[in-house]
Amino acid sequence: MPIIQAVERALKILDLFDEFETELKITDISERMALHKSTVHSLLKTLQKHRYIEQNPENGKYRLGLKLFERGNFVIQSMDLRTIAKDYLQKLSKVSGKTVHLVVLDGKEGIYIDKVESASATILYSRIGRRIPIHSSGVGKALVAFRSDEEIEQILNHYQFNQHTPNTITDKKRFLEEIEEIRKRGYAVDNEENEPGVFCVAYPVRNHNGDIVAAISMSTTVNRAKEEGVEETVKMLIDTCHEISYKLGYGFQNIH
Repeated sequence: MPIIQAVERALKILDLFDEFETELKITDISERMALHKSTVHSLLKTLQKHRYIEQNPENGKYRLGLKLFERGNFVIQSMDLRTIAKDYLQKLSKVSGKTVHLVVLDGKEGIYIDKVESASATILYSRIGRRIPIHSSGVGKALVAFRSDEEIEQILNHYQFNQHTPNTITDKKRFLEEIEEIRKRGYAVDNEENEPGVFCVAYPVRNHNGDIVAAISMSTTVNRAKEEGVEETVKMLIDTCHEISYKLGYGFQNIH
């Protein structure tokens, strides 16, 4: 597999910083990398543009940027969340006979970080690591609907409402109406909006601050959902999300 030299050099620059050397001059970086200062300068400016590196205005030295903290914190939270939620997801799938997903919001999309598949309701489109639109998925809607109006506006800024099925919401006005319906109903639904023949219900998970850190969906076929109804499924889903939220430090007294 070929190595991209510029990417490798940029990553090696980031590795130069540690708890002992939190700031470095460009000449120090140039010497340790055995690169000309002009090359190092270009690499630093690129990293600085994307906030992985910042420059101390007082002494001109470079240091790691907050973007690394943001990304690292996201990974840590995801790992902790997945570990805590794993047993609950497996139990929920086993009892319900439905496929269960754990999804987090990253920018304007959801990302599957865990999936427990039911043999009786195989959902082919989803896989761990795959991104999913917020406007056409129950879990995406659940990640967004219970946030503040200001947060929702920020997420929807320049958002593309791509159509996946005839049922997909394709404009902001209709999506905001859907948000209001979700808030009144208490949970989100995907009725063949992202994938033909698939029906999902979804609900958010909160942390100790009350922030929405993930959402869980239960997916099955449309025909099975019609036969069984959704009341019992929704109850199991909400109870599970409450239990996981409690494990993350969000007391039941604060959930409702």
